[in-house]
Amino acid sequence: MAKAQFHKNQRVYVRPVGTWATIERIVPQWVKDMDEPLRIHYDVGLGRDFAAKELETEEVATLSHLDPEMEEWHVVRVANKWRGADECANHPIPGTHPVVVTGSHEGGGWRVPGVEYDLTPDRVELQAKVIAASPKFLVLLRRLADYARHNPENLPDDVMAIANDADAIVTSIMGPAT
Repeated sequence: MAKAQFHKNQRVYVRPVGTWATIERIVPQWVKDMDEPLRIHYDVGLGRDFAAKELETEEVATLSHLDPEMEEWHVVRVANKWRGADECANHPIPGTHPVVVTGSHEGGGWRVPGVEYDLTPDRVELQAKVIAASPKFLVLLRRLADYARHNPENLPDDVMAIANDADAIVTSIMGPAT
């Protein structure tokens, strides 16, 4: 069942169009004999209804200086092709393994070989969560480094050392700041 993620008159960024708009109305898709709508779309006055994953709030937009598609990295569960749930009862979620989706299509992303997952399922589960969260980590590191660069007098020495480490990590990934 779907729940509304945005509300009427809320300002949102519409990714497919690349512009800001205001939600004019919420459009639920109902199914007979169901208490809640199956899907919810949003009319923002741009000629068609948009799904929640195509919209972004102002708070999220201010957090990200990265490619908006990177912000949608998430972990999905995929059925094991090599073992059934009864054969891997010791796995965190028997019968499945994590896949990190790093693009707008469910097919792209990070996967782990079945043998490696069988050896250390808890380790692979943690890796999947860390990889999925890494764009947000990168944004936080960049914000910390930028704040320290512009306000060095306001930070204690140990926090400046952490900010310098953050800056080094961001530089090693993204290259020098321009």
